[in-house]
Amino acid sequence: MRRLTSLDSGFLFLEKRNQPLHVAFLTVLRPPPDAPQDFTRKMVERLCTYGVPLPPFNQRLERRLGAGYWVEDPEFDIHQHVVHLSLPQPGRIRDLLAMVSRMHASHLDRAYPLWRLYVIEGLEGGRIATYSKVHHAVADGVAGARLMLKSMSTDPEQVLPPTWALPPRGRRHATGLLSAPAGRLARLASGVRAGADSLPVIARELRQTWHESRSGHPDVVTGAAAPGCILNQPISASRRFFAQTYSQTRAKRAARALGCTVNDVVLAMCASALRQYLLGLGALPGRPLIAGVPLSTRRDHSESGNQIAFMLVNLGTHLPDPADRLALIRCSVDHNKQRFLRMKPAEILGYSVGLMAPGLMRMLAVQRPQSLAFNLVISNVPGQRSTLYWQGCEVEAMYPVSVVVDGMALNISLTSRADGLDFGLIACRRTLPQVLRLLEYLEMGLQEIEALVERTGA
Repeated sequence: MRRLTSLDSGFLFLEKRNQPLHVAFLTVLRPPPDAPQDFTRKMVERLCTYGVPLPPFNQRLERRLGAGYWVEDPEFDIHQHVVHLSLPQPGRIRDLLAMVSRMHASHLDRAYPLWRLYVIEGLEGGRIATYSKVHHAVADGVAGARLMLKSMSTDPEQVLPPTWALPPRGRRHATGLLSAPAGRLARLASGVRAGADSLPVIARELRQTWHESRSGHPDVVTGAAAPGCILNQPISASRRFFAQTYSQTRAKRAARALGCTVNDVVLAMCASALRQYLLGLGALPGRPLIAGVPLSTRRDHSESGNQIAFMLVNLGTHLPDPADRLALIRCSVDHNKQRFLRMKPAEILGYSVGLMAPGLMRMLAVQRPQSLAFNLVISNVPGQRSTLYWQGCEVEAMYPVSVVVDGMALNISLTSRADGLDFGLIACRRTLPQVLRLLEYLEMGLQEIEALVERTGA
């Protein structure tokens, strides 16, 4: 039995009918050339033989005296968690994305461990897809990617057990006497001391941020700087998921030439796409959009729980010149990095919460808020640089499927993989019109960056 952390509990508390809070990956797979017709069926049968999962996959939620705990499910049923589906012919990608949109809108049943894997055959070109989701209280985006990657191999002949059958990595839990109540009290006391030690640093950095803001520092973003716009409305329970892969080679080449990072290029692509999208709707705010960019605070190899903070990045969407936007994004990111380098993980988390609190409270309090913490989340989850294989199939794409909530109707997430930047965008179907255009605008944003390289002669 393990008690949920405050952050993990928060994802359960904030879940509502119209905002399920699970994260997922849509993975597109190409079977081996000699795969028989019943390849997928046999794969699913093989997966279901691993019917005794390891933590956290064998743990369900239980409430005791108002607190949440993960407890082992004594009646675990693998067929509740592994589902075999088939697309209607001709198995178009748009049909797959529509299926994922519907599945992502449905909640995970809290009577069972909070995860599920769908194996989907019938995709055009003889390909297979998997849609695997896990509740955000169990794992954040980085942990979810690690869970996926550890069951993959660089050797096409090596078929590893599925994720739920592989031992967890990361910090070992205390055993023996320290597992007794005295040990739990010792860990609690240690956590309290660490929190108390962090408070002066958090207070100092918050004071410095507000001082820099009042002084007009151009690279500072406070927790109430984002303008309300069409992205920041109440959402319905329906979802629209769409995905596309862009060339990481092109992004790396441009980043090297301009002396920035691939992440800077990605943020500039998103800024350009959002600017074009909102201009087309006549809804571009006069003030720049602010992105909440998740930052992993993990210092170990753990694969469960939430260890994330946010940095607030000015996207410069009010600027028509892509060079000016990129420069503003770079300065905003670098200013955050310099601050976080002098802070410990607990201090970064406390600082992020304290900084964003005013804007988050406004988001929760009114339907069309102004002065928000951020307008949307843009998340870049690092993946594997080499070609990967899962159950003997080559991984062609690995698209993250994230969450949207009331007041934030769009989320942009991506995974860097081999030569690909696999973008997964999730939106409220009812709130945002013509949102599919963002895929075209992202490509245009990358072309803008490449044109900037030519323009500057870099």
